[in-house]
Amino acid sequence: GIRALAGGGRSSARETIGRVAAGAIAKKLLKTVAGTEVLAYVSRVRDIDSNVDHATFSMADVESNIVRCPDQPAAIQMIAAINEVRTRGESCGGEVTCVVRNCPKGLGSPVFDKLEAELAKAMMSLPATKGFEIGSGFSGSRMLGSEHNDSFYMSEDGQVRTRTNRSGGVQGGLSNGEDIILRVAFKPTSTIGILQKTVTREGVETDLRSRGRHDPCVVPRAVPMVEAMVAMVLADQLLQHFAQCELLPRGKDSVGCDTKVNGQFARAT
Repeated sequence: GIRALAGGGRSSARETIGRVAAGAIAKKLLKTVAGTEVLAYVSRVRDIDSNVDHATFSMADVESNIVRCPDQPAAIQMIAAINEVRTRGESCGGEVTCVVRNCPKGLGSPVFDKLEAELAKAMMSLPATKGFEIGSGFSGSRMLGSEHNDSFYMSEDGQVRTRTNRSGGVQGGLSNGEDIILRVAFKPTSTIGILQKTVTREGVETDLRSRGRHDPCVVPRAVPMVEAMVAMVLADQLLQHFAQCELLPRGKDSVGCDTKVNGQFARAT
């Protein structure tokens, strides 16, 4: 192919325009069929963390500032941190958190194509990503089993629920109906205005100072990308679920018939 030296090549985030467009359709499908909502926000820039209520924040909260963080005091600090590195010709990274509300139960696969594996692949395919967590993530490795296990209970409407959500909405490779909560780490932009060592195409060591307009922090721009990829994974799993379980539903006398699963989605008549 043709390499665009001025930007816009395959390593540019501009390639994600197709993902975001497809993600918009996937989000509409999820909302229409299952009432599922996919929302992401910037949860950290450098060492500045945020405190966001995952049950109540909205897209309006996310879009209320240029850094796309619903925690307004933290957003102010994040903006200042980005401006500080920008004036020095540097760059910085951070994290995006994505929350999926009202996800249907049973999406995914119990072995190779587990839902968290599909989500991880989708997230790590985005430019500048360097890490992925779901639920308790790496912090879960420091817990005991009794501390990490999500205990079950029956809700007032007769649904099996968990009192905590350290599993992040996915258990045994399948969605369990709780909110799916995942985090994606983005590295600092590699194109900076500080002199760096590099090697030419001829194999000669030299110095390089990048010029032009480059984002000091790509994390705020990554929010719609993360939402889009999560929505596409879930839409794909939803279509597979229909193909495998809903087009040939189990009869009322079938062994192990789960009427709640069969009736998850209201069919138009």
